[in-house]
Amino acid sequence: MSINIAIANQKGGVGKSTTVVTLAHGLSLSGGKVLIVDCDPQGQTAALLGIQQEPGLFNLLIAEMPPSQVIKPTGRERLDLIPSDKKTAAAQVTLAAQRTPITYIQDAINPIKDQYDFIVFDTAPSIGDIMGAALFAADYVLIPSAVDFLSSDGVVKLMDTLQEIRGYEWPGKLLGILPTFYDEATRESKAILDELIEQFPDGVLDPIHRATILRECAAYGQTIFEADQASRAAKEYNELVNYVIKVTR
Repeated sequence: MSINIAIANQKGGVGKSTTVVTLAHGLSLSGGKVLIVDCDPQGQTAALLGIQQEPGLFNLLIAEMPPSQVIKPTGRERLDLIPSDKKTAAAQVTLAAQRTPITYIQDAINPIKDQYDFIVFDTAPSIGDIMGAALFAADYVLIPSAVDFLSSDGVVKLMDTLQEIRGYEWPGKLLGILPTFYDEATRESKAILDELIEQFPDGVLDPIHRATILRECAAYGQTIFEADQASRAAKEYNELVNYVIKVTR
């Protein structure tokens, strides 16, 4: 049975989709079979992996196509994707109008839960029915947060959202808060990181430093493990992969 992990923050620009594809690829390189489910209308996971955006999630949730028909290979061993595009926004409107129960994403992926070791959800940087359903389908939630005020405020708001979801008897756990774009040379980075640790003393993971190569990876449709395994960014994300394996196993 798969371990389901949602990557979420209600603030955009925090390295969320980069963390999704990097963590998922790292887990697959460690021997796990991994599926990414893109729940964000921006469809960035496909772009980051160098493949075409498609309305995969829309077809799964609205057209009610079986998962096997919307899962796409990524060209990486043991790593698949249910892609997303702008039609995901239309799906959210439809599902909200139908007052679909919060279990609908969990129900949609249920037929394939035994085919994967990990299912990783990328979520939109705003609260909505699809984000809520993705969080509910997750066993663990990882919150990337750029070390700036607005991003850390997004962490607090997402914590409130998780508390609301617990009202639906969600049994999931917080995997951790991942500081991103960290730069120890700036006062703001250190101050925000210290503030996060003070506010969530047991929940803050080791930071991912700001790195030009991560932006270059996005431009070339590669993960950091393909671009430069010896880089600091690759080593830091590999530590995250090892942490996830340790906690979830």
